[in-house]
Amino acid sequence: MTKEESENGSDDMLIDGPKQGSVIPDGFNPNYLKVYYDGRHPGCDKSYFGRREFSFTLDNDIYLRFQSFNSESELENSIKEKCPSKIDIGPVYSVDPAKRHAYAQGGDNVFAPVERELIFDIDITDYDDVRYCCSGADVCLECWPLMTVAIKVIDTALRDDFGFDHILWVYSGRRGVHCWVCDGKARRLTNEQRGAIADYFRVYKGNENSNKKVSFPGPLHPFLVRSYTEVLREFFEEKLLLSQNLFSTEERYEKILSMIPDESVTSELRGKWQENRRSSNSKEDINFFRWEQLKNTLQSGKQKVQGLRRCVEEIVFAFTYPRLDMEVSKHRNHLLKAPFCVHPKTGRVCIPIDPKDCEEFDPTTVPTLSELLRELNTGDSRMDVDNEWEKTSLGKSIRFFRSSFLQPLLKSCKEEMESGYKAKIQQTKNSLSW
Repeated sequence: MTKEESENGSDDMLIDGPKQGSVIPDGFNPNYLKVYYDGRHPGCDKSYFGRREFSFTLDNDIYLRFQSFNSESELENSIKEKCPSKIDIGPVYSVDPAKRHAYAQGGDNVFAPVERELIFDIDITDYDDVRYCCSGADVCLECWPLMTVAIKVIDTALRDDFGFDHILWVYSGRRGVHCWVCDGKARRLTNEQRGAIADYFRVYKGNENSNKKVSFPGPLHPFLVRSYTEVLREFFEEKLLLSQNLFSTEERYEKILSMIPDESVTSELRGKWQENRRSSNSKEDINFFRWEQLKNTLQSGKQKVQGLRRCVEEIVFAFTYPRLDMEVSKHRNHLLKAPFCVHPKTGRVCIPIDPKDCEEFDPTTVPTLSELLRELNTGDSRMDVDNEWEKTSLGKSIRFFRSSFLQPLLKSCKEEMESGYKAKIQQTKNSLSW
């Protein structure tokens, strides 16, 4: 190829037609045919989708890992054929995961994850020591706001502190939420970089048997200050304190007193609460009254030790701060349930959650599979097959997914692809310049 030929074909192939300001020369050019027939950008990695791992869980807990597909239609046909009860999405590997054994025989260890969305998994069961309305897999409107708080805190940090834009929050279908960070720079993070981000969110220390899980020996990080002042403190005092009746019984307030390291302070508060049970008042009054007593005691002028003043913040964090499954976020090879799956225990669809409107999300009203089938059966028989879900209670979630997440992400991927392709072409031009 001559220098002139290289230059003539360098900028001819643009995705979705010319961008504003681009000039496409008139006349026939063989390079145009690649976009015309293929429909994909010439800079597109055609093996990318085929290197993505999918995992199917079938009846009787048959677990099919390392499934791969050459196209979206292959994936769709396999789902229809196997009807998996759960679909998990894994990383993009260096080679086709279905052929990993063939590469393993070479001894070069070429089979490894190279891309994966940064993911977070938050489960309500990890809050069982601070919620009294439910336990285990059960969840209600009294304890679900703990998930709302987690979304607010983590989403703000991911956007404001790390600069991520393409973030998808998804209801797990039963007892928690999943977060997918899909920016290109997030997908390409190493395990070490993922671990650093996970540690940025780490607050809890010790184990489930530790009396004091949160300890702030020095000044709070600005991220923690923002979380406390904008989200956690108000949620604790105006909602959780009353909804979970945190001071209503001796057993419950003793758990809070155990977080205070000064025995003289805990003895003073315990004596007040045991002496004055305020039996004529409601439990809500007891909770609020005792919390104010605790704050005033710890933050009074005679408490010179900064550690005691900090106890108020530590208690709030212990009860409200997001509890992440750190290992899920740290490693690229972890699987996560695909959005819009149906949870096999509840029958509810794993629908997206709008972080800007997460306080309005109600897990008890999420569409179930049986409800959707009834809606389809009672719909217009002439309904367009491709858009029939738009007319069901799932329609709002699908529209949100497409408009607020999928379309902006697609635009970003196209721009990134185009930028990389142009840089490659320019590099070729420079190498041919002599």
